[in-house]
Amino acid sequence: MDQPERATGPLAGIRVIDVTTVVLGPYATQTLGDLGADVIKIETKDGDSTRHIGPSRNQGMAAYFAALNRNKRSVVLDLKRPAAKDAVLRLVETADVFVHNMRPGAAKRLGLDYPSLAARNPRLVYASAAGFRKDSSARDDPAFDDLIQGMSGVAFLNAGPDGAPRYVPTVLADKLTGLTLASMIGMALFHRERAGVGQEVHVPMMETMVAFLLIEHFWSGVFGEPEKGLGYPRMLTPHRKPYATRDGYISVIALTDAHWSKLFAAMGRAALIEDLRFCSIAARSVHVDALYATLTEGMTQRTTAEWLEILREADIPCGAANTLQELMSNAYLRETGFFTQMQHPVDGKVVLPAIAPEFSASPVSVRRLWPTLGQHTEEVLREAGFSAVEIAAITDAG
Repeated sequence: MDQPERATGPLAGIRVIDVTTVVLGPYATQTLGDLGADVIKIETKDGDSTRHIGPSRNQGMAAYFAALNRNKRSVVLDLKRPAAKDAVLRLVETADVFVHNMRPGAAKRLGLDYPSLAARNPRLVYASAAGFRKDSSARDDPAFDDLIQGMSGVAFLNAGPDGAPRYVPTVLADKLTGLTLASMIGMALFHRERAGVGQEVHVPMMETMVAFLLIEHFWSGVFGEPEKGLGYPRMLTPHRKPYATRDGYISVIALTDAHWSKLFAAMGRAALIEDLRFCSIAARSVHVDALYATLTEGMTQRTTAEWLEILREADIPCGAANTLQELMSNAYLRETGFFTQMQHPVDGKVVLPAIAPEFSASPVSVRRLWPTLGQHTEEVLREAGFSAVEIAAITDAG
């Protein structure tokens, strides 16, 4: 993929200056790149820390970095050097979007705050994400996924059998906030097309996660009575889980009276639909622990394949519970071509997961695989009008 194909996604023609690291910011900017934007990733001489996390074939090209940095160009600049910082400012003049996930104080010290950049480019969409609101007392507190999972309530919702809080085994807060940031950038670009001016977009991790969780868990808090209980009981029962079958695990969700009637019958307990605890949605909501306990017991009667045939015939939502390894051979993912083999110019044969969204008029694509550190420094600076002498002064060669 030395000669990338022309971008055709809905953001084709949009230029993004990406000063982000680790997961949250790179996930947001990769999303923009997948949608067609020209993403210029500014890195230090040591590179993004994810370049060194996970298996790799080449130094600085680890799997974690690969998963977050396709459809980008890498430019190495030491922003503490005046010439390099000036280069970023000149690049900003050519850009549509500037994204960072620094703490607000750090961005201001570098002269990369919104007022400074908007003065050079009033049409710029300036987007940032941090742990907390930028006008709060916690604005410059450090924040990482584990911290926000704990502070937002995620860890307690995921408590183990002993009641102790546990982190969800994925960087949920980082990825969800990253997707939110990418989405809000799109909204700001839409506003710019109408109003003709850019604006500042800020997404705090804490508020994003709390709002996300409270959609179903605010419960009596909606009416200003949190003392009457918070949390959706169906989500909190220990029996809400993939159920053991004779030979594996299955995920089943029954919603309607008809679903439950058919499910009870399939388990040989048809009379349960007449049980006052289970005969209506309201009753089942109150007695959800006992309700789901019937599945914990009943699903052991058959194999996963047998249950899938029975439940699908009854139009009850169901599916085998897959391990990560099983995803690689999953029939549905094979049918949709989710995993694609490609040739990386440095890493050789690699496998990529698909870009999930589809656009009929502006199809998305993987045009570039993850870049080597600083691979595009001279290319990008030349495109921005820098002379060879200027480039030499900006880079380590100078």
